[in-house]
Amino acid sequence: MDTQSYDIAVIGLGPGGEMVAGRLAREGVSVLAVDHRLVGGECPYWGCIPSKMMVRAAGALAEARYVPRLAGRTGDIVPDWGPVADRIRDEATDDWDDTAAVDRLVKSGAAFVRGTGRIRGPHEIEVDEQIYRVGRGIVVNTGTTPLIPPIEGIADVDAWTNHDLVEARELPASMVILGGGTIGCEFGQALARFGVTVAIVEAGPRLLAHEEPEASDRLRDVFDAEGIEVRLGAAATKVTERDGHVELSFEDGTTVTGERLLVAVGRRVDPSAVGLDRVGVDPTAQRVPVDDRCRVTDQVWAVGDITGKGAFTHVSMYQAAIVVRDVLEQDGPAADYRAVPRVTFTDPEIGAVGLTEAQAREQGIEVRTGTVPIAETSRGFVHGPGGEGVLKVVSDADRSVLVGATAMGPAGGEVLGALSVAVHAEVPLEVLRSMIFAYPTFHRGIETALGGLD
Repeated sequence: MDTQSYDIAVIGLGPGGEMVAGRLAREGVSVLAVDHRLVGGECPYWGCIPSKMMVRAAGALAEARYVPRLAGRTGDIVPDWGPVADRIRDEATDDWDDTAAVDRLVKSGAAFVRGTGRIRGPHEIEVDEQIYRVGRGIVVNTGTTPLIPPIEGIADVDAWTNHDLVEARELPASMVILGGGTIGCEFGQALARFGVTVAIVEAGPRLLAHEEPEASDRLRDVFDAEGIEVRLGAAATKVTERDGHVELSFEDGTTVTGERLLVAVGRRVDPSAVGLDRVGVDPTAQRVPVDDRCRVTDQVWAVGDITGKGAFTHVSMYQAAIVVRDVLEQDGPAADYRAVPRVTFTDPEIGAVGLTEAQAREQGIEVRTGTVPIAETSRGFVHGPGGEGVLKVVSDADRSVLVGATAMGPAGGEVLGALSVAVHAEVPLEVLRSMIFAYPTFHRGIETALGGLD
């Protein structure tokens, strides 16, 4: 076979692209896998895995500080970022070396090229001026990049993104975080628990704008108790650097200052960077439109963050499985995003699935909700300090099924599992109410929340 011709080209090897390339290659499809960055993408090197190591370490510090209230006396707890930085390098990222991932991919049978890939047409791609013919199609998994907001002066300061923080050997004494979404909240709490003075600046009216207000409000209370400054409804107008610190100015004349600025306001898509405009995608699009088989057009597929179906590793891998089946012309379910689960790994964790109450109402659903504070459950009472949270279920009263739910509390992401099944499978409410819920568990609060639907 001509080495410049392949059945499938995969441009971008985040979790979804890596999965597509490996699985198709193992099925005997000739695959060209292309990426100019690390194989595995954002998740294993700067996202999910190292950030959760940070959260885990910060949680250990918080738990240790509860000992005097729960179990007796203890010595002073002295935070040390060194073990966290070492673990990220040694256990998670191999010091940002993807050799193992490349070897795994090549052993599956795929050809790997390190370079920047661009689509020239449905059957042709270019990688750093080298042209490759593609017989059966192209899969795009190029992900997103951090969004830097157009604030006066921000380009003139040494602003950090998540990459800089995850790679840091030492932490600053103080940090201003621009953005009160998932990344800003997770990092903000972890840093504060390591002794960093943290201020979170959010232009919107609340933290975690896409989650239930009950969860946002409780998280704000937790942050207040932990000494994290939160500024809501605060749109920064100017960024300046003086005396080794970064200062954000606001319309009302106030300022906030920190040794470092972390930008966490979101991510951006650039369809034209990979040449998707060559197959009809608007180069200014905020997402790449795909059908229920993840097709952009005939013989071009897209998976992952760029599709706008949820910036989560699990969505990317879910879509990857659909693309593999489609390429191999195998039967299987089409994409269904009604029950996409998501978890914000703050303490308490916030697990959510499906629609929020507001989203359900916007869709014209006849909504009923049930809510129970975790502190009012038996397990919440037993847990004591650190047991803040809420369970909320959102039902379609006409169909008598759940369309969304939130589990905020200790292990909220794990409690979410039962609720995800209920939303995805559209389990009738009468069936859920007939279940036996183990006592005393956090998930038993689901039973109480279901009772609130009446």
